[in-house]
Amino acid sequence: METKPKELVVISGKGGTGKTSIVASFAALAAPAVLADCDVDAADLHLVLEPKTVRRESFSGGKRARIKSDQCTGCGKCVEVCRFDAVEVDGRDDDPAGTTYRIDPIACEGCGVCAWFCPAKAIEFTDAVNGEWFVAETRHGPMVHARLGIAEENSGKLVSTVRQEAGKLAKHRGLGLVLIDGSPGIGCPVIASITGADMVLIVTEPTLSGLHDLERVAGVAKHFGIPALVCTNKWDLNPDIAARIEQQASQHGLTVAGRVRYDRAVTDAQIQKQSVVEYQKNGCAHDIHAVWRQVRDRLLSD
Repeated sequence: METKPKELVVISGKGGTGKTSIVASFAALAAPAVLADCDVDAADLHLVLEPKTVRRESFSGGKRARIKSDQCTGCGKCVEVCRFDAVEVDGRDDDPAGTTYRIDPIACEGCGVCAWFCPAKAIEFTDAVNGEWFVAETRHGPMVHARLGIAEENSGKLVSTVRQEAGKLAKHRGLGLVLIDGSPGIGCPVIASITGADMVLIVTEPTLSGLHDLERVAGVAKHFGIPALVCTNKWDLNPDIAARIEQQASQHGLTVAGRVRYDRAVTDAQIQKQSVVEYQKNGCAHDIHAVWRQVRDRLLSD
C-alpha cells in the first residue's frame, strides 16, 4: 500500500513574522523533501533556495471579458450592467464606426454579466491567464512555486495547484515530506494552504498584533481539525508578550514548539542566499534546530 507523504504547512497570522526564513531552514534540515511555496502573493522562498526551473505552466484562475469591436453596435448595455466600471469608451460618436466600447482587463472581475446581456453577442468570455507556476530543483529537493501576473489577485485555486503538484512530485520521487510555505492571514489562500495537511506550525512574533493574529489563525486550523504547533520568532524583543503568546497557545490546546531569538545573521545569510542554519550553527540556528526536532517528532508520531 502506497504511503501518503506527510504535509507540514508553516503559516502566520500576518506577513513579516519570519515564516519563510524558518521554512528555508527546515528545508535544509529535512532534505531531501519536496518544497511548495504557497505564499503566491509574495513568493520569496526562491530567493534563498535558488531553484533551477525544469517546468513552467500558465495558470488560469478565472475568465475575462473582451469586446469584439467589429461586432459592437455601441448600444451601451455593457456599461449599464457592469458593476465594476470595467467598460470604457473605445470609439466616439465622431468616429466613422460610431461609439464602441472596450473592457479594462484589470478592472474586469470576470463575472460574465456583460457577455450574458450583450444583444449583439459581441463580447467573448475566455480563460484569463493570471500567472505561472513552476517545478524546479533546489539543493534541498524539488520545489513547486508560482508567480502571479501584474495586478492579478491571489487565488486559492493557484495555491491548490501548487500543493497538488508538490504532492504528485513527492509520490513520484518517493519522498515522505512536503514542506509548505503557506499564505499569511486567514483568507481563502490560507484555507487552500492547510486543508488536508497533516500539521501546521504557526509562526508568530512578540507583539500585540502577533498575539491577536495567533488567536485568529489558530481558529482556522482548529476549524479544519489540523494539529497545530506554535513558534515565537524574535521572542527576546519582548519576553513578556512572548510569554503571553505561549500562555494563549496552551489555552487553545496548541503545542509550543519553541522560541527563536532575534539574530541579524538571518539577514546576513539571506544576502548569501542561504538559510541561517546553513550559514551558522549557533545563535538562532540553534533555536531553529530545536524547533525542527519538536515538529519532526510530533509529525512522525501522528
